[in-house]
Amino acid sequence: MKIIYMLLLLIGATWGATAQKVVLSGKVQDEKGNVLEMANVIAYKNSGTEMVAYGISNDQGKYKLVVPGDAMYTLKVSYLGLTADDREIKVSKTDQTIDFIMKADENSLDEVELVYEMPVVVKGDTVVYNTDSFTNGAEKKLGDVLKKLPGIEVTENGEIEVEGKKVSKVMVEGKDFFDGNSKLATGNIPADALDKVEVLRNYEEVDQMRGLSNSQDQVAINVKLKEGKKNFWFGDVKAGAGVGNTERHLVKPKLFYYNPAYSLNLLGDINDIGEVPFTLQDYFNFTGGLRNLEKGGTSLDFSLDNIGLSLLGNNRAREVATKFGAANFSYNKIKGLDISGYSIFNKTRTSLLTNIRRLYIDNTPSDTDNTIEEVTQAAEQNNQIGMLKLNAVYKPSTKLRIDYDLLGKISSLEETSSFLSRREEAIEDIRENGENKPASLTQNINAYYTATTKDVFSFSAQHLLQKEIPLYNAIRDDIPFRGVFTTIHNPIDPTQDTFYPLKQSDRYDINQEKEIRTNKLDSRLDYYRVLTKKSNLNFYAGNTLSHQRFTSRIFQQLEEEENTFADNEFANQVTYGFLDTYLGLRYKFIKGIFTINPGISLHNYQLRDEQLGTTEVRKSWKLLPDFFATARLKKNETVNFRYQMTANYTDVNKLALGYVFDSYNALYRGNRNLENALYNDLSLSYHSFNMFNHTTVYAYAKYTHRQNPIKNTSVISGINQVHTPVNSNFADEVFAAMGEFSRSFGKVKGKLRANVNNAWYNTIVNGDASKSTSFTQEYEIAGSTNFKQGPNVDIGYKLAINEYNNNGAKNVFYTKQPYVKLEWQFLKGFLWNASYNYFLYQNKERTLNEYGILNGEISYQKPQGKWEYAISATNLLNTAYIYQDHFNEVYNSTSQYAIQPRYWMFGITYNL
Repeated sequence: MKIIYMLLLLIGATWGATAQKVVLSGKVQDEKGNVLEMANVIAYKNSGTEMVAYGISNDQGKYKLVVPGDAMYTLKVSYLGLTADDREIKVSKTDQTIDFIMKADENSLDEVELVYEMPVVVKGDTVVYNTDSFTNGAEKKLGDVLKKLPGIEVTENGEIEVEGKKVSKVMVEGKDFFDGNSKLATGNIPADALDKVEVLRNYEEVDQMRGLSNSQDQVAINVKLKEGKKNFWFGDVKAGAGVGNTERHLVKPKLFYYNPAYSLNLLGDINDIGEVPFTLQDYFNFTGGLRNLEKGGTSLDFSLDNIGLSLLGNNRAREVATKFGAANFSYNKIKGLDISGYSIFNKTRTSLLTNIRRLYIDNTPSDTDNTIEEVTQAAEQNNQIGMLKLNAVYKPSTKLRIDYDLLGKISSLEETSSFLSRREEAIEDIRENGENKPASLTQNINAYYTATTKDVFSFSAQHLLQKEIPLYNAIRDDIPFRGVFTTIHNPIDPTQDTFYPLKQSDRYDINQEKEIRTNKLDSRLDYYRVLTKKSNLNFYAGNTLSHQRFTSRIFQQLEEEENTFADNEFANQVTYGFLDTYLGLRYKFIKGIFTINPGISLHNYQLRDEQLGTTEVRKSWKLLPDFFATARLKKNETVNFRYQMTANYTDVNKLALGYVFDSYNALYRGNRNLENALYNDLSLSYHSFNMFNHTTVYAYAKYTHRQNPIKNTSVISGINQVHTPVNSNFADEVFAAMGEFSRSFGKVKGKLRANVNNAWYNTIVNGDASKSTSFTQEYEIAGSTNFKQGPNVDIGYKLAINEYNNNGAKNVFYTKQPYVKLEWQFLKGFLWNASYNYFLYQNKERTLNEYGILNGEISYQKPQGKWEYAISATNLLNTAYIYQDHFNEVYNSTSQYAIQPRYWMFGITYNL
């Protein structure tokens, strides 16, 4: 905490030195007295060469600038097609009012040139930022620049959000940059190559679909490069070495080439300092930029088997070593044809050490008789992931467009773990090994045809081939799952059990082999009839056809033989077919400030599963409504409302009747009589982006009511759990809300953020109805500066409150986190970056832990030089563990993760 107090004094001194400010305000009008909204007003010093402040007029034509007093300024105003004389202003210590009257300019700059002059230009749904107007030279990558632009946030994971909406696509010079993941862009594109950043709100990639589809939640970013970066290779190559508890190394080449006909990006990263540019979570969540094929209200869940794998971030591992390589290209020399694609490879070796305390649910409301398990886990992961994406866009005319995408994913995932499980009745040594080699191939084709100005057709099809072959092994001291693998005669004395199919042994080595193959085809045809300039009808028809095969077996490995569990209840051979055929209608119209789009779809479902020598066939019809409405209160202020009824169906995993392992203490057995769940989702969002007072506000609330949900009925004995899915008579409910308010005051920016999630789940434990609730809250207050000279800081305070209740097993955890980041350019070419995060982790009774994470770096680069030298230190306080809590419907837990110890690095970077 002393570090934070010292930096607060530094912040106070910096802000105090810049506190003498004067407000310049006024109104911008044309010759007829009409107010002009979105006019740019800029204050310059030094004969118009140094921009000091800028403002944009609001819907009343008013603007406001905040500048230092006792100086001479040149005020310039710009508006498309109009001009006004510059104003020379002498500013003392009192506020001033300066109005502008703009006249028609026959020789005005064209739109593109005008955009390139202004710090910010808002035209329709596009916002263009001149990056040099917001940066101070300390920025290294695209993410550093975006954090300083109004209305844009970069999350801790490197993803971009604009006014609370996740950016779905990043482009450079109009060419896709690793489409489907903004993290690779924020962490790799050099900051010194940027000229402009274009934010494309309500983004619709296909010209024919603009105005027909609902694209209100789609946001894309296009990066414009400086002229000197076009038609030349640019980028940087970084190498480093360091010491700590062991030697450390890194090599990071990043090369880029862009010209109008083609582009090529090459990224590499080899390091053992815990920096993973593309994590396992990124891989599983990566869509490859494939367009989502709407299914008219049907959701078919396909789950990936991650049995035995700890999907943790690199900040929760004691050692991480990675080898990463990626290439991205585009080629558009052939008229009417654009070809692009990328490949990604990542190999990561991770060492984990975790201490976990779990509080299990039971069927009594008292929290005094619940089983508590304390686990120490040591794990080693070796993961290799690969991905290939190819895309072709054919546009022979303005009437026709055809897109083709191919996305292949392949991986090899392995984990070996050892557990020491401590309970009141036993201490057990457990070994667990998991391996999976999932592979998938997805192909998309989309065609769009404009027959007439009033008739538009679109066709979409997606084909998925997927294979998983997970292998699982658990070795336990205790008899695993008494009553399932044995027959119990005396609950107190396990030696009296009848051992079948399990054979009695000193240690029980249980294995499982499983294979899941999926073949799925989605297709949909849409017809849009434009009725008027403000209304259209959308007729659509489509189907989803899925075929899955599921096989599994469980066996015991003995010293000299294999004991196969031969009964049907310990093996699976299932074939599952799913068919959804549907018709739908939507009507979209604009009335005043409102855009309203109600819809309805009729579905015919056919489900067929074959197992144990029998076939079950189920058929049903469903009518599913949806509704969307938006109110555009102002040009940059909207309210959106959405309602969707969704029929949720499971995949083959929950239908297989034979037992399968979830983990060393959890078995799962399917239910072929499952019906679909019905989800009712309602959401309301508000977005406001006010350039006049540099304020961004967004808020979002969502309520989900899950009728007839697929839930587990659980038999829990100690830590052992046996789950079977059923359709519950009790609905689940989830309410989530989030909001953020940010405002800039000159070079100082403030932010308030809140995120609340409340969930109510119903399940059955040991034959009795049980209810679990989760109530999580996150709050943040933060402030940052962006001065051209002197230190800049980012300081804030986060509070997280997580309250869990598993049928009376209650826990409340508090995490209090003040933080500060420092960025200071000094002398000529030196840059100091430092960050400190303090964590106070508590429950209601006591403080569980208190720790801090301090990182720092000092670098030197000669002005206009190509070489940069840096010395950095990570985890300077040598913190050993960080903490996190977790909730599901069976238990709540708190975990202690060992992290990488302190190390020092020396790095050299060469900038092309």
